[in-house]
Amino acid sequence: MSSATVSLSIPTTRPEVTAALMVETGLSPDVLRDLVHRFYGCVRADAVLGPIFAARITDWAVHLERMVTFWSSVALMTGQYHGRPVPAHTPLPINAAHFDRWLALFRATAVDTCTPAGALHLIERAERIAHSLHIAVQSAQSDPVAPPKLFF
Repeated sequence: MSSATVSLSIPTTRPEVTAALMVETGLSPDVLRDLVHRFYGCVRADAVLGPIFAARITDWAVHLERMVTFWSSVALMTGQYHGRPVPAHTPLPINAAHFDRWLALFRATAVDTCTPAGALHLIERAERIAHSLHIAVQSAQSDPVAPPKLFF
């Protein structure tokens, strides 16, 4: 299948790039929606992560849609997400163990939900995101008035 024959059912500011990534990875809006819903189902049921999310998220439908948009932007370069994840995560009571648990759940869900190429594509990005957020959270916890560092 060529990228020209892929039907996009999500808005994108980069249709050619998005179409090519969909062909290369087997990812699609439906796959990403399924991944996000399955993953956050695991997170909500998790003894370590569940309470942290439950204490902060009151409208799961809104959060899940935001995360579908986020992963569409990250995985398919749609340009849809315009949030600020670093400030949203820096005040949380989380540490390296939380990021490790988040990644373990994400990896397992990606492998169960996606093609091998799609899972690899998502996992590589999730690992980079978790690493950057962990550094930013550590920075904010050590010096709350300074802007968070993304790299040491």
